[in-house]
Amino acid sequence: MDIRQLRYFVQIVEAGSLSRAAEILRIAQPSLSTHLRSLEDELGVELLVRHPRGVTATEFGVIFSDHARKILREVERSRDILHSHAVSPVGRVSVGLPTSACRGLSLPLVQAMTERYRGISIHITEAMTGNLDEWIQMGRLDVALLYDHRAFEHVAWTEMMGEDLVLLVPPTSSLAGERAVPFAKLAELPLVVPGRPNVLRTVIEQIAARLDITLTTTDCDSLAAIRQFVRVGHATVMPHFAMMEEIERGEMVPVAIEEPTPSWRLSVVVSQRTLNLRASQMVAEVLADVIATMVGSGVWKARLRAGERAGRPDARPLPSAAPRAPRAGQPPR
Repeated sequence: MDIRQLRYFVQIVEAGSLSRAAEILRIAQPSLSTHLRSLEDELGVELLVRHPRGVTATEFGVIFSDHARKILREVERSRDILHSHAVSPVGRVSVGLPTSACRGLSLPLVQAMTERYRGISIHITEAMTGNLDEWIQMGRLDVALLYDHRAFEHVAWTEMMGEDLVLLVPPTSSLAGERAVPFAKLAELPLVVPGRPNVLRTVIEQIAARLDITLTTTDCDSLAAIRQFVRVGHATVMPHFAMMEEIERGEMVPVAIEEPTPSWRLSVVVSQRTLNLRASQMVAEVLADVIATMVGSGVWKARLRAGERAGRPDARPLPSAAPRAPRAGQPPR
């Protein structure tokens, strides 16, 4: 039994006809029939039932075709992985960005990728962190930026930074002139925040529970709708970066939260189920560099971890890919 025979058998089952399968495979039908008989003789079972309209898989044939398809997929995956490691990274990489970061991060990421790796195309998906976390584990996403990421077997991650959450109020609010408010003050405000199980919601509810206070919240998983709620008098809790444009236009006012300050950690994550590991690693490296640059310049108000991507004992680092040139103003490592 060899890979060619598996491919032939799967094609026969899918075509439902030896003649049609031979036409698709571009081989002579007698030769295809010979391969089929050889396969049945080796396995010792009948795989197909012949009838005037073509062929139908037997019970054994259905079982065998399912396993054959899995084997062929793994062979193809192995070929892609080896190819991606042997040549310059190329191909399509799916990138998941959380709703609060997607607007400000997408364009710089695409520009950086175009400059450094023209052979890689990226497809950006915006979603809440809970969905991104699930999709990266399933292999539906190759790379993602996640808040308070949990450890799972099939992903590699690098913790990038910590980010404080702030209270955002309309400029007409009595709190707009305050530098900071205690967390307990949030219990007096009409808040609009993402619904459970969003990570942000979990962070503020855990603090509220410790302080034994009850928050009055409207659940809203749309960032655009949250902006509208704030414009008409509600308040929200978000990272500064999520509403940076509204803050700059004077449509929202950020107020620091103290006693305590809610915060979360951001990590760049790579799925180990990706079919193009090398290209995914390159995208993850560029994503990390773009984030570090934005934080270093003050555009993204957050705190980079020391060494921000490599050599940390408490993180599972991204698999090594290729050496990076140091960023401007930074000595080689």
